[in-house]
Amino acid sequence: MLAALDRPAGDPGRIHQEGLAARHAVEVAREQVAALLGCRPRSMIFTSGATESIATAVWGAVHAGAERLGVAASATHVVVPAVEHSAVRSAAGMGEHTVVGVDGRGRIDPDEALRAIGERTVLVHVQLGNHEVGTLQPVAAVVAGCRERGVLVHVDAAQAAGRVPIAFDDLGADLLSVSSHKLGGPAGVGALLVRRGLRVPPLLTGGDQERARRAGMEDVVGIAGFGAACAELDGGTLEAEAAVAAAQIERLAADAVAIDGVVRYGDPAVDGRLPHLLCVGIEDIEPQAVLLGLDRRGIAAHSGSACASESLEPSPVLEAMGVDAHRSLRLSVGWDTTDADIDAAVAALPEVIAELRALRP
Repeated sequence: MLAALDRPAGDPGRIHQEGLAARHAVEVAREQVAALLGCRPRSMIFTSGATESIATAVWGAVHAGAERLGVAASATHVVVPAVEHSAVRSAAGMGEHTVVGVDGRGRIDPDEALRAIGERTVLVHVQLGNHEVGTLQPVAAVVAGCRERGVLVHVDAAQAAGRVPIAFDDLGADLLSVSSHKLGGPAGVGALLVRRGLRVPPLLTGGDQERARRAGMEDVVGIAGFGAACAELDGGTLEAEAAVAAAQIERLAADAVAIDGVVRYGDPAVDGRLPHLLCVGIEDIEPQAVLLGLDRRGIAAHSGSACASESLEPSPVLEAMGVDAHRSLRLSVGWDTTDADIDAAVAALPEVIAELRALRP
């Protein structure tokens, strides 16, 4: 990113020296991201993040489906699991949609999702891994069933990319969304992967950037950083980072559930969830107080929906799972999390909870 900032700000769409240098940086990054995600570079569209990628996927699938069916976009139908990110749930609401429930671990039944498909269904959503409890979803079964029915599938892989291996071309999905900052790259950059041969109309129009699939001058500096982070992971660190993260989360989880009134949410099996997330419920204590207590001790945590950063509303994910959605605590680890950070967290959590319980009448 520093190297990109050190050059004149060239437009990648121009043929002068500065423009060609910018184009080279963008295309190198495209190859780096594509290599990590297992797709052809030409299958990828750079966006401003997973939220835009999701909106683009839904817009394109709905309008392409509407044209094929000869109906208005609002008359199309989308299938969306109840535990999807708010960006997916909001985008799915542009037309008719069916919400698919989950079990107590946050996992959908692929047969139930497929039964929700009707004559006007143009898109089915399925996460790769949940953004709050980490539960991995049966993506392959959903994709296979949708292929048989001729329905497009969008996979939200924002939380999973950089944490578990992804091979988009082998997965068979039609659309897949990722975000740079989730895997250690800069914020404000993401990508939408589009299956080879699939043509969907763009959400952003007004220019021919990204092969006329996403208008607007590319963020060369951010894209360069996104590519660099993917190259680091693709160079062999993904598996090592995932193993460290899983060990750190298991230590956090063991100490957390040892506290009276603390329960773990999601799939407890290591192979059934993402390696870097922990979500627990704490009986009889409001989450705001826990967050403030942890923050005073240098622990950044979250409660409620992980996609509602400016609110502490009950988590729709936990509500769909049938567990207490009002008193949750979400902790995550990243590539730079140290054992000392875990030491601090496991020491702070029981202290905070004990202090707060001592304040009760």
